[in-house]
Amino acid sequence: MAKQERAVRTRNALIESAAELFDREGFETASLSMISARAGVSSGALHFHFASKADLADAVGQAAALRLGRITAQDSGDTLQSLIDATYALVRALGHDAVLRAGFDLGDGSGRVRSGAGLRRAWQEWVEEVLAKADMEGTLAHGVSAEDAAAVVVAATAGLESLGRHDPRWLTADSLSRFWRLLLPRVACTATLGTLRPSGSGGMRRGEGPGVY
Repeated sequence: MAKQERAVRTRNALIESAAELFDREGFETASLSMISARAGVSSGALHFHFASKADLADAVGQAAALRLGRITAQDSGDTLQSLIDATYALVRALGHDAVLRAGFDLGDGSGRVRSGAGLRRAWQEWVEEVLAKADMEGTLAHGVSAEDAAAVVVAATAGLESLGRHDPRWLTADSLSRFWRLLLPRVACTATLGTLRPSGSGGMRRGEGPGVY
């Protein structure tokens, strides 16, 4: 059992190390020797777990997909509020989680990851499903299509992800709060608007309540 636990720890350390280097240096620049050195394991140990850098990238992509899945699985009990809360959870995670950042970058369509890839596509599909559900529930404003609303949300979060790579101030609650304060009055019906927290269920500032715009 102890041997198996060590193997799991080593594998996880290599995935974290690879993600950090892919994120910081880029996939092409990061070498297996750099990854093993950062993880504090031998080259032989690395090759025991991963035959190539592509295998490591694949593992990073799968780990990132699991983390994104945990973000989208959270449910506040209200469809639109769940979407708002998920965007905060995503932006917060992108600010400190190299695995998630690397997963988004590796899944950019370059073919570097064989499975667990396409995080941007997975995020887009989830946002589209949530807004389609909101549309069926009648909580979208009259004349607003779920497709159009999803396109705006996906574009905004993708933009924050990209800008945040160069300036971490984009990956803050303030950036996202300004976005939702502008968007919600346009996309949410009047009856629903007053119940929503544009700063997220868990991220409200002092003195801020539902429906404060």
